[in-house]
Amino acid sequence: MTSAKLPEAKLPEDCETMIEVRAGVDQVDRELVALLVRRFGYMDAAARIKTDRTAVRDEARKAEVIDNVAREAEAAGLEPERLRAVWNELVEQSIAYEAARWDRLRTDS
Repeated sequence: MTSAKLPEAKLPEDCETMIEVRAGVDQVDRELVALLVRRFGYMDAAARIKTDRTAVRDEARKAEVIDNVAREAEAAGLEPERLRAVWNELVEQSIAYEAARWDRLRTDS
């Protein structure tokens, strides 16, 4: 079963209807999922590389990641606090995923 390639969504500034806006949002969501798959792949790598489970949670690194995103957001004209909230949840979910992966790697071998 092959899926038809979806047409490229219009840029936000070129949208004239809610159908076009929704198509754009849906395309961005697909792209975000692909990026999250890659990001979580790095969590797989971290779980494989770290020898100490306590190293899975690194509050200094978490703060660094969120601060980096806030700076990028502000430079792009977005509200940094809004992105801090999103990234806080993303990092927490990443930590939980990595911890589960770390445990699985050591119990499955």
